[in-house]
Amino acid sequence: MKRLTRLTNTELLACIQQTTSQADQGKVSDRIPQLALADPGWFAIHICCKSGKNISFGDTACVFPLMSVIKTFSLLYLLEHLGAEKVFGWVGVEPSDAPFNCLEQLISDRGYPRNPMINSGAITLSDKLPGKDANERTLLFCQWLNQLAGCQLDLDEVMLASVRLTRSKANEAIANYLAQAGHLENIEIALDTYEQICCLSGRVEDLALLGKLLAFDNGCISPQNRRIVNAVMSTCGLYEASAEFAVKIGLPMKSGIGGGLLAIVPGEGAIACYSPALDRVGNPVAGLVFVEALAQELQLSIFG
Repeated sequence: MKRLTRLTNTELLACIQQTTSQADQGKVSDRIPQLALADPGWFAIHICCKSGKNISFGDTACVFPLMSVIKTFSLLYLLEHLGAEKVFGWVGVEPSDAPFNCLEQLISDRGYPRNPMINSGAITLSDKLPGKDANERTLLFCQWLNQLAGCQLDLDEVMLASVRLTRSKANEAIANYLAQAGHLENIEIALDTYEQICCLSGRVEDLALLGKLLAFDNGCISPQNRRIVNAVMSTCGLYEASAEFAVKIGLPMKSGIGGGLLAIVPGEGAIACYSPALDRVGNPVAGLVFVEALAQELQLSIFG
């Protein structure tokens, strides 16, 4: 049964109505000056179905940085290029109950990042991307994604300049500790790569096209790697709120502080949202409300 394909306009509008009534509960991230310029009222969705059907609504022309949503795809990229055994020698798959930039947890875990969806894990994997420096690594990674997914990601140089101007002290501390523990080869290249890939930007349609790589077999991605990434998204993709939304929604999901939210409906398609106002954990409020409403309306949970 293609439940996403059978989504009616009436059902879609009912889910959107639930979303708009709660959209003012979040706050746009102000840690990066360029991110803070986003209008908290912006909201866009794009749904890509296996059947080829596409559904769009809202401020779909908005271009936004993927930020932490990209962690999903740096994991996929390395699994495809280097294999699971190597990748999970560098990072774990254990959920975290601490904030995404927590140094204390990394110290208590003796420098072994819990999972690839928090900053310690993502910085570690950024250190391992193919390429001689951050620029080449970002370019190769971006080209790979665009070619495989048919999307049009691009590096937002203005956003990157803003990120560099206000480089996260927490990320610096994490990188220094990772290096001390022997997990990074080059601190500066790792941090620069991480910052650059987080500033890969696109529209909500581009995010949905990326999601299709994880939703069903397309002959491009190993089915095993697709399953691995979906599993890690399910348990770790929404930081310490992951378990809560596994119960409420029951889909593999990943968020970013840029306002992007991606939900995978295995075998059916991908749901991408853009809503820059975040909750206290750092997840997009309106996007989560919409996906929860849609998942309940169409009974999308992978848990039956």
